[in-house]
Amino acid sequence: MKQVQDAYVVAATRTPIGRSHRGYFRHTRPDELLATALRAALAQVPSLDPQAIEDVVCGCAIPEAQQGLNIARIGAVLAKLPKSVGGITVNRFCASGLSAVQMAADRIRVGEADVMIAAGTESMSMVPMMGNSPSLSPEIFTDVDDIESYGIAYGMGLTAEKVAQRWKVTREDQDQFAYQSHMKAVAAMKAGEFAGEITPVEVTERSVDLKTGEPRVDSRTVQLDEGARPDTTPEGLAKLKTVFAARGTVTAGNSSQTSDGAGALVLASEAAVQRFGLKPLARFVSYASRGVPPHLMGIGPIEAVPAALRSAGIRKEDLDWIELNEAFAAQSLAVIRELGLDPSKVNPIGGAIALGHPLGATGAIRSATVVHALARRKLKYGMVTMCVGMGQGAAGIFERV
Repeated sequence: MKQVQDAYVVAATRTPIGRSHRGYFRHTRPDELLATALRAALAQVPSLDPQAIEDVVCGCAIPEAQQGLNIARIGAVLAKLPKSVGGITVNRFCASGLSAVQMAADRIRVGEADVMIAAGTESMSMVPMMGNSPSLSPEIFTDVDDIESYGIAYGMGLTAEKVAQRWKVTREDQDQFAYQSHMKAVAAMKAGEFAGEITPVEVTERSVDLKTGEPRVDSRTVQLDEGARPDTTPEGLAKLKTVFAARGTVTAGNSSQTSDGAGALVLASEAAVQRFGLKPLARFVSYASRGVPPHLMGIGPIEAVPAALRSAGIRKEDLDWIELNEAFAAQSLAVIRELGLDPSKVNPIGGAIALGHPLGATGAIRSATVVHALARRKLKYGMVTMCVGMGQGAAGIFERV
């Protein structure tokens, strides 16, 4: 692909992340979360003419039921974008939101568009992780000698166990990593580190007073991620039972939380930046995705990160901030060790174990985190990377401008 122009992030925001099923977004539709993020992102660039937006690219890992029927277009309509703005929903499981950023940036970089919106949304409260009626091709089970080669059929939790065994990641290491994720997130919240990237959301719940029979409407504004637990301790984590293997090491405490949330970024060409008087936050530098053995899906970044670095023309030492999605502590530690990443640069304000992982939204959410972190701390290069179910890895690099 011949790059003819740069793509700049000129706005980036996200909703808070809620715990699924019992959290504060359990009754909030994912298309409503998406519309909220879209409106908030555009509010950051009031001088931009919405008619100039070419398309909305939205990541969603399970695009069915309440988040089906091309949720990208539905979100654009709910956000009251001009009817001329199109919408396309993309699915690369956990990297869907990051792939949306890449696709939006590439439309600009090849000169096909000047203004694009990239987003991601997911409600794990309303749509289960495998969907409402999952059905894998029977050939998956008959064409291979070893069924565990297929990560989804085998179970992602068990792939984490495989990674822990292969890379010798102990239970104690995993629990300590999880503990640090919570502590970093709690400290960041107290310091106001998330204020610039999060758009507060008003949540309304309707119920009936059982004593009077009268309807009740309760509203509140949520403005912080719900999952971080200040009372987390290594001792408490050590008491949790393993979930996926009787003699394993992976528990609910050292795995990512199932969650609800959305994020959105506005990207523009240099011509659009000049035309509308926009202030770029960051330049989208490079992206790479790679496949790995499905039964070791957690190691995807080990292949994707070097490819993204090569494309960017930089070294890992040049990265100042790394958002490594914490699908599981086991795979996060394996990736950090295998790539030789500086742990102090990885998830400095917590990761998915503490903050949550709303699947297809995570890439867009973590991109917003990187963009604002680079600006807030005056750093140069940041990266978002994650493993992907069925054996993939993805990585995207941003540069503060």
